[in-house]
Amino acid sequence: MRELPGLHGGRLSESAYDRWWKLTREKSQTESQVASPLVRRPYGLRHAAASLRLNAGVPPTEVARRLGHGVAVLLRVYAGCGDGGDDTMNDKIGDALG
Repeated sequence: MRELPGLHGGRLSESAYDRWWKLTREKSQTESQVASPLVRRPYGLRHAAASLRLNAGVPPTEVARRLGHGVAVLLRVYAGCGDGGDDTMNDKIGDALG
């Protein structure tokens, strides 16, 4: 984690950083999003970006390339961090079958 300055100089403590992250997350997300793993930690932004790209239809090979690793890692680590989208996926499956 990048060092951030504290209120009185020096390094911002990890506990203060965690408190601010939690507060910001609670103020910027819905209750169901707060209850989910969505951006639970700052590193979650990377998960959110990967899931957004996958949900937008970007091929997994391209998402993995942009994140700097293989498709197997992408699917194991990031694919479960999506937020909704069941209706869209069901529509796509229905379209493919119909």
